[in-house]
Amino acid sequence: MQIDSPVTQNKFRANWRTGFWSLIATQFQGAFSDSVLKWVTIFLVLELGLPQGRRDRLVVLVIPLLFALPFLLFSLTGGYFADRYSKRSVTIATKVMEIAVVIFATAGLLLHSIAMEVDAVFLIGCQAALFGPSKYGLLPELLPDTELSWGNGILELGTFLAILAGTIAGGLLAQLFHGREFWNGLILVALAIAGLACSKGISRVPAANPARTFRWNPAAELWDEIVLIRRDRLLWAAILGNIYFWFLGSLVLINIVLYGADVLHVGEARTSLLMASTTLGIGLGSVAAGYLSRGKIEYGLISAGTLGITAMAALLGIPHLGYTTVAALLGALGFFAGFFAVPINAIIQYRPDPAHKGSVIATANLLSFVGIALQPIAQYALLQIGHPNPAKMFLITAALTLGATIFLSITMPDSLRRIVAWAKP
Repeated sequence: MQIDSPVTQNKFRANWRTGFWSLIATQFQGAFSDSVLKWVTIFLVLELGLPQGRRDRLVVLVIPLLFALPFLLFSLTGGYFADRYSKRSVTIATKVMEIAVVIFATAGLLLHSIAMEVDAVFLIGCQAALFGPSKYGLLPELLPDTELSWGNGILELGTFLAILAGTIAGGLLAQLFHGREFWNGLILVALAIAGLACSKGISRVPAANPARTFRWNPAAELWDEIVLIRRDRLLWAAILGNIYFWFLGSLVLINIVLYGADVLHVGEARTSLLMASTTLGIGLGSVAAGYLSRGKIEYGLISAGTLGITAMAALLGIPHLGYTTVAALLGALGFFAGFFAVPINAIIQYRPDPAHKGSVIATANLLSFVGIALQPIAQYALLQIGHPNPAKMFLITAALTLGATIFLSITMPDSLRRIVAWAKP
Protein backbone atom coordinates (compact mmCIF):
# COMPACT_ATOMS: atom_id res chain seq x y z
CA MET A 1 0.00 0.00 0.00
CA GLN A 2 1.51 3.29 -1.11
CA ILE A 3 0.93 6.44 0.91
CA ASP A 4 2.77 9.56 -0.11
CA SER A 5 4.99 11.31 2.38
CA PRO A 6 4.26 14.91 3.41
CA VAL A 7 7.16 16.02 1.20
CA THR A 8 5.64 14.31 -1.83
CA GLN A 9 2.20 15.71 -1.01
CA ASN A 10 3.61 19.22 -0.68
CA LYS A 11 5.18 18.89 -4.14
CA PHE A 12 1.75 18.24 -5.61
CA ARG A 13 0.30 21.16 -3.63
CA ALA A 14 3.00 23.67 -4.53
CA ASN A 15 1.04 25.10 -7.46
CA TRP A 16 -2.39 24.15 -6.22
CA ARG A 17 -4.34 27.12 -7.57
CA THR A 18 -4.41 26.03 -11.23
CA GLY A 19 -5.45 22.49 -10.35
CA PHE A 20 -8.04 23.68 -7.83
CA TRP A 21 -9.73 26.16 -10.16
CA SER A 22 -9.71 23.58 -12.96
CA LEU A 23 -11.60 21.24 -10.61
CA ILE A 24 -14.06 24.02 -9.74
CA ALA A 25 -14.68 24.72 -13.45
CA THR A 26 -15.12 21.00 -14.16
CA GLN A 27 -17.59 20.61 -11.30
CA PHE A 28 -19.49 23.78 -12.26
CA GLN A 29 -19.99 22.56 -15.81
CA GLY A 30 -21.09 19.11 -14.66
CA ALA A 31 -23.60 20.38 -12.10
CA PHE A 32 -24.97 22.93 -14.59
CA SER A 33 -25.42 20.34 -17.34
CA ASP A 34 -26.99 17.80 -14.98
CA SER A 35 -29.50 20.41 -13.85
CA VAL A 36 -30.31 21.49 -17.42
CA LEU A 37 -30.90 17.90 -18.53
CA LYS A 38 -33.11 17.15 -15.54
CA TRP A 39 -35.27 20.25 -15.97
CA VAL A 40 -35.51 19.97 -19.75
CA THR A 41 -36.85 16.45 -19.17
CA ILE A 42 -39.32 17.65 -16.55
CA PHE A 43 -40.60 20.42 -18.82
CA LEU A 44 -41.02 17.90 -21.63
CA VAL A 45 -43.23 15.84 -19.31
CA LEU A 46 -45.24 18.93 -18.31
CA GLU A 47 -45.88 19.74 -21.96
CA LEU A 48 -47.38 16.32 -22.67
CA GLY A 49 -50.70 17.20 -21.03
CA LEU A 50 -50.77 13.97 -19.03
CA PRO A 51 -53.41 13.31 -16.36
CA GLN A 52 -52.40 14.98 -13.11
CA GLY A 53 -51.78 11.72 -11.27
CA ARG A 54 -49.41 10.39 -13.92
CA ARG A 55 -47.74 13.77 -14.31
CA ASP A 56 -47.12 14.05 -10.55
CA ARG A 57 -45.78 10.51 -10.44
CA LEU A 58 -43.22 11.29 -13.16
CA VAL A 59 -42.21 14.76 -11.92
CA VAL A 60 -42.30 14.22 -8.15
CA LEU A 61 -41.32 10.54 -7.90
CA VAL A 62 -39.87 8.84 -11.01
CA ILE A 63 -37.43 11.44 -12.37
CA PRO A 64 -35.96 12.45 -8.96
CA LEU A 65 -35.61 8.80 -7.96
CA LEU A 66 -33.94 7.84 -11.23
CA PHE A 67 -31.40 10.62 -10.70
CA ALA A 68 -30.79 9.60 -7.07
CA LEU A 69 -30.75 5.81 -7.55
CA PRO A 70 -27.30 5.65 -9.25
CA PHE A 71 -25.73 7.25 -6.18
CA LEU A 72 -27.05 4.39 -4.09
CA LEU A 73 -25.84 1.82 -6.62
CA PHE A 74 -22.50 3.17 -7.81
CA SER A 75 -21.04 5.55 -5.20
CA LEU A 76 -18.95 2.77 -3.66
CA THR A 77 -17.68 1.85 -7.12
CA GLY A 78 -16.69 5.49 -7.54
CA GLY A 79 -14.92 5.27 -4.19
CA TYR A 80 -12.98 2.22 -5.36
CA PHE A 81 -11.85 4.07 -8.49
CA ALA A 82 -10.92 7.14 -6.41
CA ASP A 83 -8.65 5.03 -4.17
CA ARG A 84 -7.30 2.61 -6.77
CA TYR A 85 -6.44 5.18 -9.46
CA SER A 86 -5.46 8.83 -9.62
CA LYS A 87 -8.53 10.93 -8.89
CA ARG A 88 -7.57 13.17 -11.80
CA SER A 89 -7.66 10.19 -14.17
CA VAL A 90 -11.06 9.12 -12.81
CA THR A 91 -12.38 12.65 -13.30
CA ILE A 92 -11.26 12.73 -16.93
CA ALA A 93 -12.77 9.30 -17.59
CA THR A 94 -16.14 10.35 -16.16
CA LYS A 95 -16.16 13.46 -18.36
CA VAL A 96 -15.72 11.19 -21.40
CA MET A 97 -18.68 9.17 -20.09
CA GLU A 98 -20.71 12.39 -19.79
CA ILE A 99 -20.12 13.17 -23.48
CA ALA A 100 -21.54 9.76 -24.41
CA VAL A 101 -24.60 10.28 -22.17
CA VAL A 102 -25.50 13.70 -23.59
CA ILE A 103 -25.11 12.38 -27.15
CA PHE A 104 -27.67 9.73 -26.19
CA ALA A 105 -29.89 12.45 -24.68
CA THR A 106 -29.60 14.48 -27.89
CA ALA A 107 -30.83 11.48 -29.87
CA GLY A 108 -33.79 11.21 -27.49
CA LEU A 109 -34.62 14.88 -27.97
CA LEU A 110 -34.38 14.50 -31.73
CA LEU A 111 -36.84 11.57 -31.58
CA HIS A 112 -39.05 13.29 -28.95
CA SER A 113 -38.67 10.18 -26.78
CA ILE A 114 -39.53 10.75 -23.13
CA ALA A 115 -38.32 7.22 -22.35
CA MET A 116 -34.84 8.00 -23.72
CA GLU A 117 -34.70 11.28 -21.81
CA VAL A 118 -35.66 9.58 -18.56
CA ASP A 119 -32.98 6.97 -19.27
CA ALA A 120 -30.50 9.79 -19.87
CA VAL A 121 -31.34 11.28 -16.46
CA PHE A 122 -30.49 7.89 -14.91
CA LEU A 123 -27.25 7.63 -16.89
CA ILE A 124 -26.11 11.15 -15.99
CA GLY A 125 -26.76 10.21 -12.37
CA CYS A 126 -24.46 7.20 -12.87
CA GLN A 127 -21.74 9.49 -14.23
CA ALA A 128 -22.12 11.90 -11.31
CA ALA A 129 -22.03 9.04 -8.79
CA LEU A 130 -18.73 7.75 -10.19
CA PHE A 131 -17.28 11.29 -10.25
CA GLY A 132 -18.37 12.35 -6.74
CA PRO A 133 -15.75 10.58 -4.57
CA SER A 134 -12.90 11.79 -6.78
CA LYS A 135 -14.28 15.33 -6.82
CA TYR A 136 -14.43 15.63 -3.03
CA GLY A 137 -11.32 13.52 -2.51
CA LEU A 138 -9.27 15.83 -4.72
CA LEU A 139 -9.80 18.82 -2.42
CA PRO A 140 -7.52 17.62 0.42
CA GLU A 141 -5.00 16.38 -2.15
CA LEU A 142 -4.88 19.70 -4.03
CA LEU A 143 -5.24 22.17 -1.14
CA PRO A 144 -3.10 22.95 1.89
CA ASP A 145 -4.92 21.98 5.09
CA THR A 146 -5.40 25.64 6.01
CA GLU A 147 -7.33 26.22 2.78
CA LEU A 148 -9.64 23.19 3.04
CA SER A 149 -12.65 24.97 4.55
CA TRP A 150 -12.21 27.85 2.09
CA GLY A 151 -11.98 25.38 -0.79
CA ASN A 152 -15.14 23.64 0.35
CA GLY A 153 -16.90 26.99 0.45
CA ILE A 154 -15.85 27.75 -3.12
CA LEU A 155 -16.85 24.28 -4.31
CA GLU A 156 -20.28 24.53 -2.66
CA LEU A 157 -20.81 28.05 -4.05
CA GLY A 158 -19.90 26.89 -7.55
CA THR A 159 -22.10 23.81 -7.28
CA PHE A 160 -25.16 25.66 -6.10
CA LEU A 161 -24.68 28.52 -8.55
CA ALA A 162 -24.42 25.90 -11.29
CA ILE A 163 -27.62 24.19 -10.10
CA LEU A 164 -29.32 27.59 -9.94
CA ALA A 165 -28.16 28.57 -13.41
CA GLY A 166 -29.06 25.14 -14.77
CA THR A 167 -32.55 25.32 -13.27
CA ILE A 168 -33.20 28.70 -14.89
CA ALA A 169 -31.50 27.73 -18.16
CA GLY A 170 -33.47 24.48 -18.35
CA GLY A 171 -36.75 26.40 -18.37
CA LEU A 172 -35.50 29.04 -20.77
CA LEU A 173 -34.05 26.49 -23.20
CA ALA A 174 -37.20 24.38 -23.08
CA GLN A 175 -39.20 27.47 -24.06
CA LEU A 176 -36.70 28.82 -26.59
CA PHE A 177 -36.29 25.54 -28.47
CA HIS A 178 -39.85 24.28 -28.14
CA GLY A 179 -40.35 21.84 -31.00
CA ARG A 180 -36.60 21.91 -31.74
CA GLU A 181 -35.43 20.28 -28.50
CA PHE A 182 -32.42 18.60 -30.09
CA TRP A 183 -30.64 21.99 -29.92
CA ASN A 184 -30.68 21.60 -26.13
CA GLY A 185 -28.82 18.33 -26.60
CA LEU A 186 -26.21 19.90 -28.87
CA ILE A 187 -25.59 22.60 -26.26
CA LEU A 188 -25.10 19.90 -23.61
CA VAL A 189 -22.63 18.07 -25.87
CA ALA A 190 -20.60 21.27 -26.34
CA LEU A 191 -20.61 21.89 -22.59
CA ALA A 192 -19.46 18.34 -21.86
CA ILE A 193 -16.52 18.76 -24.25
CA ALA A 194 -15.62 22.02 -22.47
CA GLY A 195 -15.80 20.19 -19.13
CA LEU A 196 -13.42 17.53 -20.41
CA ALA A 197 -10.96 20.25 -21.42
CA CYS A 198 -11.18 21.81 -17.94
CA SER A 199 -10.54 18.44 -16.28
CA LYS A 200 -7.19 18.19 -18.08
CA GLY A 201 -6.01 21.21 -16.04
CA ILE A 202 -6.40 19.42 -12.69
CA SER A 203 -3.02 18.75 -11.07
CA ARG A 204 -1.62 15.25 -11.44
CA VAL A 205 -1.97 13.34 -8.17
CA PRO A 206 -0.88 9.78 -7.38
CA ALA A 207 -3.24 6.92 -6.58
CA ALA A 208 -3.92 6.79 -2.84
CA ASN A 209 -4.15 2.98 -2.65
CA PRO A 210 -3.14 1.29 -5.94
CA ALA A 211 -3.23 -2.16 -4.31
CA ARG A 212 -6.91 -1.94 -3.43
CA THR A 213 -9.07 -4.73 -4.87
CA PHE A 214 -12.67 -4.45 -6.04
CA ARG A 215 -15.36 -6.09 -3.94
CA TRP A 216 -18.28 -7.61 -5.76
CA ASN A 217 -20.64 -7.57 -2.79
CA PRO A 218 -21.64 -3.90 -2.44
CA ALA A 219 -23.93 -4.53 0.55
CA ALA A 220 -21.11 -6.16 2.54
CA GLU A 221 -18.71 -3.39 1.49
CA LEU A 222 -21.18 -0.71 2.56
CA TRP A 223 -21.65 -2.37 5.94
CA ASP A 224 -17.89 -2.68 6.46
CA GLU A 225 -17.42 0.99 5.58
CA ILE A 226 -20.17 2.03 8.01
CA VAL A 227 -18.58 -0.07 10.77
CA LEU A 228 -15.22 1.58 10.03
CA ILE A 229 -16.70 5.09 9.96
CA ARG A 230 -18.65 4.63 13.21
CA ARG A 231 -15.37 4.15 15.07
CA ASP A 232 -14.90 7.89 14.58
CA ARG A 233 -17.90 9.46 16.34
CA LEU A 234 -17.33 12.91 14.87
CA LEU A 235 -17.02 11.56 11.32
CA TRP A 236 -20.21 9.50 11.70
CA ALA A 237 -22.12 12.50 13.07
CA ALA A 238 -20.93 14.59 10.10
CA ILE A 239 -22.15 11.95 7.65
CA LEU A 240 -25.56 11.81 9.36
CA GLY A 241 -25.67 15.61 9.17
CA ASN A 242 -24.88 15.44 5.46
CA ILE A 243 -27.76 12.99 4.91
CA TYR A 244 -30.11 15.40 6.61
CA PHE A 245 -28.79 18.37 4.62
CA TRP A 246 -29.61 16.73 1.29
CA PHE A 247 -33.01 15.48 2.49
CA LEU A 248 -33.82 18.97 3.72
CA GLY A 249 -32.65 20.64 0.51
CA SER A 250 -34.73 18.34 -1.67
CA LEU A 251 -37.79 18.80 0.55
CA VAL A 252 -37.50 22.59 0.60
CA LEU A 253 -37.06 22.96 -3.17
CA ILE A 254 -40.13 20.85 -3.97
CA ASN A 255 -42.11 22.69 -1.29
CA ILE A 256 -41.15 26.03 -2.86
CA VAL A 257 -42.77 24.90 -6.13
CA LEU A 258 -45.98 24.02 -4.27
CA TYR A 259 -45.80 27.19 -2.15
CA GLY A 260 -45.52 29.38 -5.23
CA ALA A 261 -48.50 27.71 -6.91
CA ASP A 262 -50.81 27.08 -3.95
CA VAL A 263 -50.03 29.91 -1.51
CA LEU A 264 -48.58 32.81 -3.52
CA HIS A 265 -50.45 31.91 -6.73
CA VAL A 266 -47.55 32.91 -8.97
CA GLY A 267 -46.41 31.34 -12.24
CA GLU A 268 -43.38 29.22 -13.06
CA ALA A 269 -41.05 32.17 -13.69
CA ARG A 270 -41.60 33.79 -10.28
CA THR A 271 -41.48 30.41 -8.56
CA SER A 272 -38.12 29.78 -10.25
CA LEU A 273 -36.86 33.04 -8.76
CA LEU A 274 -37.80 31.78 -5.28
CA MET A 275 -35.74 28.65 -5.90
CA ALA A 276 -32.96 30.85 -7.24
CA SER A 277 -33.00 32.92 -4.05
CA THR A 278 -32.63 29.78 -1.93
CA THR A 279 -29.85 28.33 -4.06
CA LEU A 280 -27.95 31.61 -4.22
CA GLY A 281 -28.26 31.88 -0.43
CA ILE A 282 -26.66 28.45 -0.03
CA GLY A 283 -23.78 29.44 -2.26
CA LEU A 284 -23.14 32.74 -0.48
CA GLY A 285 -23.45 31.09 2.91
CA SER A 286 -20.93 28.46 1.85
CA VAL A 287 -18.36 31.07 0.83
CA ALA A 288 -18.95 33.07 4.01
CA ALA A 289 -18.49 29.92 6.10
CA GLY A 290 -15.25 29.14 4.27
CA TYR A 291 -13.81 32.57 5.04
CA LEU A 292 -15.14 32.73 8.60
CA SER A 293 -13.56 29.36 9.41
CA ARG A 294 -10.22 31.20 9.56
CA GLY A 295 -8.15 28.36 8.15
CA LYS A 296 -9.65 25.57 10.27
CA ILE A 297 -12.77 23.40 10.50
CA GLU A 298 -15.15 25.45 12.66
CA TYR A 299 -17.71 23.24 14.38
CA GLY A 300 -19.57 26.25 15.76
CA LEU A 301 -20.84 27.08 12.28
CA ILE A 302 -22.79 23.79 12.22
CA SER A 303 -25.12 24.79 15.06
CA ALA A 304 -25.26 28.38 13.81
CA GLY A 305 -26.49 26.97 10.52
CA THR A 306 -29.15 24.63 11.93
CA LEU A 307 -30.47 27.28 14.33
CA GLY A 308 -30.72 29.77 11.46
CA ILE A 309 -32.53 27.24 9.25
CA THR A 310 -34.97 26.52 12.08
CA ALA A 311 -35.75 30.21 12.58
CA MET A 312 -36.20 31.00 8.87
CA ALA A 313 -38.38 27.93 8.23
CA ALA A 314 -40.58 28.84 11.22
CA LEU A 315 -41.02 32.39 9.87
CA LEU A 316 -42.00 30.96 6.46
CA GLY A 317 -44.83 29.14 8.20
CA ILE A 318 -46.50 32.47 9.04
CA PRO A 319 -49.62 32.93 6.86
CA HIS A 320 -50.17 35.76 4.35
CA LEU A 321 -46.53 36.62 3.68
CA GLY A 322 -45.76 38.74 0.62
CA TYR A 323 -43.67 37.52 -2.30
CA THR A 324 -40.64 39.72 -1.49
CA THR A 325 -40.68 38.65 2.15
CA VAL A 326 -40.81 34.98 1.17
CA ALA A 327 -37.91 35.43 -1.27
CA ALA A 328 -35.80 37.13 1.44
CA LEU A 329 -36.57 34.44 4.02
CA LEU A 330 -35.72 31.68 1.56
CA GLY A 331 -32.44 33.39 0.73
CA ALA A 332 -31.62 33.60 4.45
CA LEU A 333 -32.59 29.94 4.93
CA GLY A 334 -30.21 29.01 2.13
CA PHE A 335 -27.46 31.18 3.65
CA PHE A 336 -27.64 29.30 6.96
CA ALA A 337 -27.74 26.00 5.08
CA GLY A 338 -24.38 26.98 3.55
CA PHE A 339 -23.03 27.60 7.07
CA PHE A 340 -24.10 24.06 7.93
CA ALA A 341 -22.78 22.33 4.81
CA VAL A 342 -19.18 23.61 4.70
CA PRO A 343 -17.86 22.32 8.04
CA ILE A 344 -19.78 19.06 7.61
CA ASN A 345 -18.08 18.44 4.24
CA ALA A 346 -14.68 19.48 5.57
CA ILE A 347 -14.94 16.97 8.43
CA ILE A 348 -15.84 14.18 5.98
CA GLN A 349 -12.86 15.03 3.76
CA TYR A 350 -10.28 15.63 6.50
CA ARG A 351 -10.77 12.90 9.10
CA PRO A 352 -10.50 9.62 7.11
CA ASP A 353 -7.15 7.87 6.65
CA PRO A 354 -5.67 8.90 3.26
CA ALA A 355 -5.59 5.32 1.97
CA HIS A 356 -9.34 4.94 2.56
CA LYS A 357 -10.44 8.52 1.96
CA GLY A 358 -12.05 7.73 -1.40
CA SER A 359 -14.14 4.86 -0.01
CA VAL A 360 -15.24 6.89 3.03
CA ILE A 361 -16.25 9.84 0.87
CA ALA A 362 -18.04 7.45 -1.48
CA THR A 363 -19.97 6.00 1.45
CA ALA A 364 -20.88 9.50 2.63
CA ASN A 365 -21.97 10.36 -0.91
CA LEU A 366 -24.08 7.22 -1.13
CA LEU A 367 -25.74 7.84 2.22
CA SER A 368 -26.45 11.47 1.32
CA PHE A 369 -28.52 10.19 -1.57
CA VAL A 370 -30.47 8.05 0.84
CA GLY A 371 -31.70 11.41 2.09
CA ILE A 372 -32.39 12.63 -1.43
CA ALA A 373 -34.20 9.39 -2.33
CA LEU A 374 -36.35 9.56 0.81
CA GLN A 375 -37.64 13.01 -0.16
CA PRO A 376 -39.66 12.05 -3.27
CA ILE A 377 -41.00 8.98 -1.48
CA ALA A 378 -42.15 11.11 1.46
CA GLN A 379 -43.48 13.82 -0.86
CA TYR A 380 -45.41 11.35 -3.00
CA ALA A 381 -46.85 9.69 0.08
CA LEU A 382 -48.09 13.10 1.25
CA LEU A 383 -49.68 13.66 -2.16
CA GLN A 384 -51.56 10.39 -1.81
CA ILE A 385 -52.89 11.04 1.69
CA GLY A 386 -53.61 14.74 1.15
CA HIS A 387 -50.71 17.18 0.99
CA PRO A 388 -50.56 19.61 3.92
CA ASN A 389 -50.49 23.33 3.18
CA PRO A 390 -46.94 24.22 1.99
CA ALA A 391 -46.70 26.84 4.75
CA LYS A 392 -47.28 24.07 7.30
CA MET A 393 -44.58 22.04 5.58
CA PHE A 394 -42.12 24.83 6.44
CA LEU A 395 -43.20 24.52 10.08
CA ILE A 396 -42.55 20.76 9.87
CA THR A 397 -39.14 21.57 8.38
CA ALA A 398 -38.40 23.89 11.31
CA ALA A 399 -39.34 21.17 13.81
CA LEU A 400 -37.20 18.57 12.03
CA THR A 401 -34.20 20.92 11.93
CA LEU A 402 -34.57 21.77 15.61
CA GLY A 403 -34.43 18.04 16.29
CA ALA A 404 -31.31 17.80 14.13
CA THR A 405 -29.75 20.65 16.14
CA ILE A 406 -30.37 18.80 19.39
CA PHE A 407 -28.92 15.57 17.95
CA LEU A 408 -25.78 17.30 16.67
CA SER A 409 -25.30 19.18 19.95
CA ILE A 410 -25.21 15.78 21.68
CA THR A 411 -22.91 14.06 19.18
CA MET A 412 -20.78 17.19 18.57
CA PRO A 413 -20.83 18.92 21.99
CA ASP A 414 -18.39 21.59 20.83
CA SER A 415 -20.73 22.77 18.06
CA LEU A 416 -22.91 24.90 20.36
CA ARG A 417 -20.14 26.05 22.70
CA ARG A 418 -17.94 27.18 19.85
CA ILE A 419 -20.55 29.52 18.36
CA VAL A 420 -19.53 32.07 20.96
CA ALA A 421 -15.81 31.26 20.62
CA TRP A 422 -15.99 31.51 16.82
CA ALA A 423 -17.68 34.93 17.00
CA LYS A 424 -14.85 36.37 19.09
CA PRO A 425 -12.01 38.13 17.25
